[in-house]
Amino acid sequence: MTTHIDGFPHDRLHWLIGIEDTCVYPAPGSSMGPLNEFELTAHDANWRSDIGTAAALGATGLRYGVSWPLVHTAPGTFDWSALDERIEYAVREEGLTVIADLVHYGTPTWLDGSFADPGFPEALAEFAGAFAERYRGVVDHITPLNEPLTTASFCGLRGVWPPALTGWDGWTTVTVAIARGVQRAVAAIRLANPDAVIVHVEASAIYETTETVLAEEVALLRSLATLPTDLVLGRVDDLHPLDPWLREQGARPEHLAELRAGGARIDLLGVNYYPDLTPRVLELAEGTVRQVTANRWSDGLRAVLTDWHTRYGLPMLVTETSIEGTPEVRRDWLEASTATVRDLHQEGMDVRGLTWWPLLDFVDWSYASGGRNVEEFVLDPATSSDATSETFAETGRGLTPFFRRMGLVELSEEAGGELRRTPTVAAAVFPRAAARTAPAESAQ
Repeated sequence: MTTHIDGFPHDRLHWLIGIEDTCVYPAPGSSMGPLNEFELTAHDANWRSDIGTAAALGATGLRYGVSWPLVHTAPGTFDWSALDERIEYAVREEGLTVIADLVHYGTPTWLDGSFADPGFPEALAEFAGAFAERYRGVVDHITPLNEPLTTASFCGLRGVWPPALTGWDGWTTVTVAIARGVQRAVAAIRLANPDAVIVHVEASAIYETTETVLAEEVALLRSLATLPTDLVLGRVDDLHPLDPWLREQGARPEHLAELRAGGARIDLLGVNYYPDLTPRVLELAEGTVRQVTANRWSDGLRAVLTDWHTRYGLPMLVTETSIEGTPEVRRDWLEASTATVRDLHQEGMDVRGLTWWPLLDFVDWSYASGGRNVEEFVLDPATSSDATSETFAETGRGLTPFFRRMGLVELSEEAGGELRRTPTVAAAVFPRAAARTAPAESAQ
């Protein structure tokens, strides 16, 4: 059996930071503009100080995006120049263990159909293999694709990002393609780097309702939350409860057979949870169903980690969490979430640590869509600490109206367009050293 170089062993907890890296470039003529968070937050100009700040705050690990649409410039052609410099600095100079985020919602524009393009699975495998070979021994922790569930919602169900499909058949097209691409990417990574640690990252989900008529829809949403991971792992066979549903939505039998036969082995299961965004309450409003956020605080975090642990029995890492609101609210959530992870670790759950995401405030995704709210939910002002309106279009100019106040470091616009970075009180309580905790006796 291959011995993996796992930078996040179970014998202690690990505290990581991520830098928001959404990178989506639409085809020419799209009503959507490009969405490049590295550019919008001026990380491209401040990457050295941003990475240095993450290390100085006490992080030992960094989730970092590699901007697939910009690096993979054509089939078989790559521009590694910017990434080489940043990875060298993060790993060699700051001593950070990097988890590379290969795909964060966007594909290269030469893939005409984006995730629905017939060439997508092989394109992702080509990129993943090339990355793994180039950075072998430097970056061994790799996430093939961030949040398949969220990607399918934006790209396949609601037509927000390319390929802009809609409906459950569109969701199925994107989800099946992603699962096929991830399986092939994992195989390519392991071929190029047998010591690679595959970190599969997925969004968690909590759905509730008080309306009996919506119980069936809640049940479907709950079951779909783990379907992308089941597909990647090769768990969807003829006996899987959603196999008939997938076929009804147009999933091709040969693709489902391919996924069953090619189940990937993942080493760390990354679970993303936001206390004020992940929990949703379905309700009827003016004849339509809407999802309204609810804040379930650390009870929700414990619940999703317990559910994922029970279902998959894999080592876990909280790969994203934060909360929108005042710096004091962010501080309180950082303390509550790290305490929850410590408790679960001491109780014997194989959870390795937590990632605060993001280091910096970031720009709301509505920015690229003319200010139109592109989320699948609406925020409940009774439970959300910083409610977002349906549109940002008339709230002011510049980036300021679009800033999501979720970072350890706050962004503010200066005269001339410069973005000033100011650490918050939440940054001051970021755990500054790995907590030494003996492995639970029940841990394998």
